[in-house]
Amino acid sequence: MTEILKPDTADQVLDAVKWAVSEATPLDVRGTGTKAGFGRPVQAGRVLDLSNLAGITEYDPGELVLTAGPATPMAEIEQALAEANQELAFEPMDLGALYGNGAGAGTLGGVIAANLSGPRRIKAGAARDHFLGFQAVSGRGEVFKSGGKVMKNVTGFDLSKLMAGSFGTLAVMTQVSVKVLPRPEKTRTVLLMGADDTHAVAALCDALGSSHEVAGAAHLPASVAQRSAVGYVSGAGTAVTAVRVEGPGPSVEHRCKSLRDLFAPFGAVEELHSHNSAAFWREIRDAAPFTGDWQDHQVWRVSVPPTAGPIVGQHLRARLGGEVYYDWGGGLIWFALDARSDAGAADIRRVIRDCGGHATLVRATAAVRQAVAVFQPQPGPLADLSKRVKEAFDPEGILNPGRMTAGV
Repeated sequence: MTEILKPDTADQVLDAVKWAVSEATPLDVRGTGTKAGFGRPVQAGRVLDLSNLAGITEYDPGELVLTAGPATPMAEIEQALAEANQELAFEPMDLGALYGNGAGAGTLGGVIAANLSGPRRIKAGAARDHFLGFQAVSGRGEVFKSGGKVMKNVTGFDLSKLMAGSFGTLAVMTQVSVKVLPRPEKTRTVLLMGADDTHAVAALCDALGSSHEVAGAAHLPASVAQRSAVGYVSGAGTAVTAVRVEGPGPSVEHRCKSLRDLFAPFGAVEELHSHNSAAFWREIRDAAPFTGDWQDHQVWRVSVPPTAGPIVGQHLRARLGGEVYYDWGGGLIWFALDARSDAGAADIRRVIRDCGGHATLVRATAAVRQAVAVFQPQPGPLADLSKRVKEAFDPEGILNPGRMTAGV
């Protein structure tokens, strides 16, 4: 039975890590464990459970900064922000349904550790761009901090950028500060009906290249669109291409009209208002088309240049079957396929090799994630650099060993 270490304070986290270093005992670092299926299985005999390091410790809406413990549930964060009419602009995805868990159970620390961002990334940037600072314990058993609680408070090395997306392999965060922003006054989504993948991505690129400040750009082939809980989308009976605009009411009205005119040559155009827009973009954000009845399928996130999206999607389906949908204007492909022993990894990476893309296996059994490279394999020099960074922060390799790369 795996032993669980469950500290209540940052000092106790330090004690736990120091003990692990002295005993050369690897630790499986986690908050509430909702992302245990993301990444390779951790090879550790002890769990460092941070779930007691939760709660918002400082939030001043006027300063646009929130500080909280790493295990603070995203549901609590979002509720506090909603009460002040604010939000996390990078729109972090909720992996709960994708892994068969409840929505809102993920944590702020987990969002940062996995660098999770949603459809608004094309406008607002990734989680790492809103991560202001943190306090942590390194794998050396040393307390350190970086950044602060304002955007200008970054001097020296910006370690926040390094921690974002490190999956707990470099340090154990004990406090996190993020930038928040006001919610837009109005949100609407312009829908283009019936476009094939190629014409849809061309339309999305036109929209993104315009002056209309697009905050979401996605395309659902007909077989995916029909599973939407938004009636205007599922009832269309055809492929649906979507562009979101946000902001003051008159500005949104003007930009929606311009986008409808822009899309008119591609096909029929409809529009979603605020409630349905919010529901639709949550589905895109959380990979909802590949939940429920699709729970047994393996799921990949494939990042490519947007203009390469349609041909990559076509080749993926031709080689492996399955279904795709597109986010980030065609630059992010969600791909679900029937379960395979290798999750189709070699074929997928062969397809994206020439366009310079990268692919991440988001959902598969532990045995499959143990056998294949979950994250895009790095070229030799970059892999060597990653190894040296790991050794600098965690020379004994006790923090989430093997979570991102075998043997590291």
